Amino acid sequence: MKTGSAFSLEVLELDAPKVTGQIEATIRELVFRRLRRKGAVVAISGGIDSSVTAAMCARALGRERVFGLFLPEKDSSDDSLRLGKLLADSLGIESRIENIGPILEAAGCYRRRDEAIRAVLPEYGEGYKCKIALPDSLESAGYPVYSVVAQPPKGPEIRARLTPQALLAVVAATNFKQRTRKMMEYHYADLFQYAVAGTPNRLEYDQGFFVKLGDGAADLKPIAHLYKSQVYQLAAFLQIPEEILRRPPTTDTYSLEQSQEEFYFSLPYEKMDLCLYAKNHSVPAEEVASAMGLPADKVERIFRMIDAKRAATTYLHMGPLLIEPIPEIHI
Repeated sequence: MKTGSAFSLEVLELDAPKVTGQIEATIRELVFRRLRRKGAVVAISGGIDSSVTAAMCARALGRERVFGLFLPEKDSSDDSLRLGKLLADSLGIESRIENIGPILEAAGCYRRRDEAIRAVLPEYGEGYKCKIALPDSLESAGYPVYSVVAQPPKGPEIRARLTPQALLAVVAATNFKQRTRKMMEYHYADLFQYAVAGTPNRLEYDQGFFVKLGDGAADLKPIAHLYKSQVYQLAAFLQIPEEILRRPPTTDTYSLEQSQEEFYFSLPYEKMDLCLYAKNHSVPAEEVASAMGLPADKVERIFRMIDAKRAATTYLHMGPLLIEPIPEIHI
């Protein structure tokens, strides 16, 4: 990684062959020796993070020891499954489709979400598509507030601000999706005596862009120390299919197309990566602003947003709390 006396856009550059080799060696150590598993299960979304995770597991453990899962539901983009299959075929790994829609329907995921949306948008109904979105934090002076965006079967999009209660209800309902996917991942992990490989990058891991006991659960997280910009660098080195490299990061949680900055980060990942790196290395806001072409006060605002999300994320990272400590037993 390049460093210097002044902050520059090159700070996130890495030696892709060296870093990939280090990660692969650690994956082998963790799966075979620490976890004592025979291989890895990876949920493949057609996005860059799961693609890189699956590729490195295949290189580290052997493609015959990696099992890819496609876990669509009725709101999933068709591109997710298509690109996921493209990735699995390019790696030569075994894979399977498990449609989790019926499970979500039975749990009331869609019904609960729709009821929450109707609390602020009464006309929302059959045939509508939706997403929730944040304003651009660089343009919004105040604390960003979520809105629901809905597309009727006919006519233009409509939008309404979510009350705190409605937002919690929408998120609680959609979190069924990540938790159901993880349940399925662990089914196959138990079936094959494999470990579950999680796919968060550093930005997601640090800022809480995951569901507790959903996509936040895993036996190992091979790319959680890498900024998303660095994941793209590894993807290019690993020759991930070009169409996946070009695909914009998406949540693939709601029926309307949605970027990750709309849903959570408020900024493109390239800018968030640089601000997070600067925050981690105590780089003054003025230096960051100069390198990124932003006003210093807006960088300070992003720093405060990072701190706020870290505070909220503490709970997501916590395991079960005990009344009294129980010593760990190592065999």
